[in-house]
Amino acid sequence: MRAIISVSDKAGVTNFAQGLNQLGFEIFSTGGTKKALTEAKVPVKSISELTGFPEILDGRVKSLHPVIYGGILARRDLPEHMAQLAENNIGAIDLVAVNLYPFVQTVAREKVTLDEALENIDIGGPTLIRAAAKNFPSVIVVVDPADYPAVLEKLRGRGIDQAERKRLAQKAFQHVAIYDTAISQYLRQDAEGFPEEMTIALKKRYGLRYGENPHQPAAFYAEQRVGAEPETGITWAQQLGGKELSFNNILDADAAWGVVTDFSAPTVAIIKHTNPCGLASHEDIAEAYRRAFSGDPVAAFGGIVASNRAVDLPAAEEISKTFFEIIIAPEYEAQALGLLKRKENLRILTTELPPNYGQAQAGYLDFRRVKGGFLVQGSDSLPEGSVTLKTVTKREPTTAEVEDLLFAWRACKHVKSNAIVLAKNKTLLGMGAGQPSRIVSAQIAKEKAGDKTAGGVLASDAMFPFPDVVEAAAAAGVTAIIQPGGSIRDEESIKAADKHNIAMVFTGVRHFRH
Repeated sequence: MRAIISVSDKAGVTNFAQGLNQLGFEIFSTGGTKKALTEAKVPVKSISELTGFPEILDGRVKSLHPVIYGGILARRDLPEHMAQLAENNIGAIDLVAVNLYPFVQTVAREKVTLDEALENIDIGGPTLIRAAAKNFPSVIVVVDPADYPAVLEKLRGRGIDQAERKRLAQKAFQHVAIYDTAISQYLRQDAEGFPEEMTIALKKRYGLRYGENPHQPAAFYAEQRVGAEPETGITWAQQLGGKELSFNNILDADAAWGVVTDFSAPTVAIIKHTNPCGLASHEDIAEAYRRAFSGDPVAAFGGIVASNRAVDLPAAEEISKTFFEIIIAPEYEAQALGLLKRKENLRILTTELPPNYGQAQAGYLDFRRVKGGFLVQGSDSLPEGSVTLKTVTKREPTTAEVEDLLFAWRACKHVKSNAIVLAKNKTLLGMGAGQPSRIVSAQIAKEKAGDKTAGGVLASDAMFPFPDVVEAAAAAGVTAIIQPGGSIRDEESIKAADKHNIAMVFTGVRHFRH
């Protein structure tokens, strides 16, 4: 029996090779792998001894040879294939253990050159893997060091059956597919627009007990991206305490982190079913939490708390008064963490803030699943200060109103359409979300805010087709409104605002979130 072992990730490879040698395998290898096996005193021969041809072009060509691919691809059940091997003095190869050059790690380094990236595109490795996987009924292919122990155990027993060979082959083809996706992403980084063909590389983080409902199986996958900003957010969060995360926990926590990292000021958000039911910005994070909680104390129960600043002891003491599913923050003071950990059911998460949070465009693709396909769009990631406000009413908003308008405008992009947000003192007073009618959203927001709306502002994610929302805002005591504008009935809304001495500004930008 013969095996080819040539791996970039050398974890466990010497023990694996030792086991194969004890089973009678003749092992052939290349470069660094051969050196590692030799140092571990594993009998190993070079690929050149097998091919009778030296490595050339600085190692670019070493395994691309008929002796190797004939030995891998020959079907053992076809006499004519085996006869051709004998005629050409080619021995069968029964196992291929290969993983690929560290392309992703290479291009993630700062100031990596194109030449360096190209040199880390593996050619022989993927070809060996694909050839072995194509002929999996006859050839065992192993790409993951985690599979070494099980493969050895089965080879020592009754052998590896067809089902296991097929599983290893599927894993091998997926390994190459993710590798090729990374290369494609790297070469596409400077391209504009959307390519005609595109693949998404995903790696399983962990399984979940179930999905949105108990009858739905689920798992959590991380997108493998090349040349992106450092990985932050829920996908890479560290859990410091509490029960395991559920499908719905992850969705809500992601929404919560998305809200607070959209603000550069110290901000706390409380999320329920991916919508912010509480949101406030304040220099004191405990006060920011108290104000956020005041937005809707009933809805806050069982929700998700997110902070874009360290959680200190005063904030932790306030948060501990209410049952929450999750809290997420960039860090926790030691006493605060100790207090929060006393709540056994509270899932405590920490993750790094994204670079230039609240200021710079995130620049990622947003994928929306529809049956049979995906919708793909750029992210709704307008930086703070990028929107030019145009006053369309007789009265200009005051400086304080402008601050609240910008806060409310940023908040409403995180509320499901039709979105209406009422705010005051950089605090969400009430919001209406996901209603077919914008006036119904406004009525819900007013109901949640109660009497606190007097002197507050209103934000709408889209234009007003009728002046009814303006009239409702006036009745609630709202003094300023921010909306995109652009309706053929804009003039009616402007007149209604002037009638009630409401300052209204247009952004020229909308924030639909379906």
